[in-house]
Amino acid sequence: MYIKKILIAIVLIGLVIAAIMAYFVYQTMFVSNTAFNNDTAYVYIPTNATYKDVRAELTPLLKDISKFDRLAERKKYTANIKAGKYVIRKGMNNNDIINSIRSNNIPVKLSFNNQESLARLAGRISTQIEADSLELLAVMSAPEFLKANNFSSNTALGMYIPNSYEFFWNTSAEQFRDRMIKEYQRFWNDDRLAKAKTIGLTPEKVMTLASIVQKETAKVDERKRVAGVYMNRLNIGMPLQADPTVIYAIKRKSGNFDQIIKRVLYKDLELDSPYNTYKYRGLPPGLIAMPDISSIDAVLNYEKHDYLYFVANVQQFGYHKFAKTLSQHNANKQEYVRWINKQGVNR
Repeated sequence: MYIKKILIAIVLIGLVIAAIMAYFVYQTMFVSNTAFNNDTAYVYIPTNATYKDVRAELTPLLKDISKFDRLAERKKYTANIKAGKYVIRKGMNNNDIINSIRSNNIPVKLSFNNQESLARLAGRISTQIEADSLELLAVMSAPEFLKANNFSSNTALGMYIPNSYEFFWNTSAEQFRDRMIKEYQRFWNDDRLAKAKTIGLTPEKVMTLASIVQKETAKVDERKRVAGVYMNRLNIGMPLQADPTVIYAIKRKSGNFDQIIKRVLYKDLELDSPYNTYKYRGLPPGLIAMPDISSIDAVLNYEKHDYLYFVANVQQFGYHKFAKTLSQHNANKQEYVRWINKQGVNR
């Protein structure tokens, strides 16, 4: 009888201990441990991060980091950190959080357009993925890479087709660059290559001309007509005489791409630069900006017409007046000059 009581007591104590253990396991694994009010929070885990780094990211987001620590240790997460961007949803328990940051690396939407240099593009990209701007610029301008892919320092910007792309946040500089060359090759499909050949331009020259068209007009519906003017000039050996190329030449010479130049002066036309298309015939040696796809396709499908000149239309801002003869153009130009003088724009 005495032994029976002892056995019963042992069983009861065991049950109590088991219940306590189950309670702590339940508290550790299955009770909500989020401390933020939004529906979601994002955790960015860098390449080569340690558990200490992850813990620092998670501490502000969790109610009880010590309980998370215990489960992370038991599930061996502390020795198996993976870089990436991860989502934690409001109300998640420790078990769900660990499962999420262990295997649910989510992609980011990366986008870029209208950059004037590789340095600026690198800066833009570095705000969206882990790679920093210096790493990006180094691999994007690497001479051996450019040579292997038929680019130069002047044309390298044309390799990056403005669009939105999906990347993992922990993408390296090399991975970004290598993906972009594939996107460039995909963009230049058989149809676009055939059109470039038909108009007598290489893809690189199409990109250069498209960059000028991009800077000349923000109106997508006008870009084919502007491209047609420049193709007409190229085809008859006339200088392009594109103001945006002169502005680019000024910025390039000064190294200051932040300056705002609203008006090209006669003295600017004397600047000795291969980008000054008033002084040098043909296309400049490279892009003056990153063209949109609409500008690239505008060159490939340029409007066939007899216009050789155009100037800003002060009756319809954003658009231009086109002319077939110099006398026509001069009349349109005088109207524009009177207007810009009235606005007091001297530079």
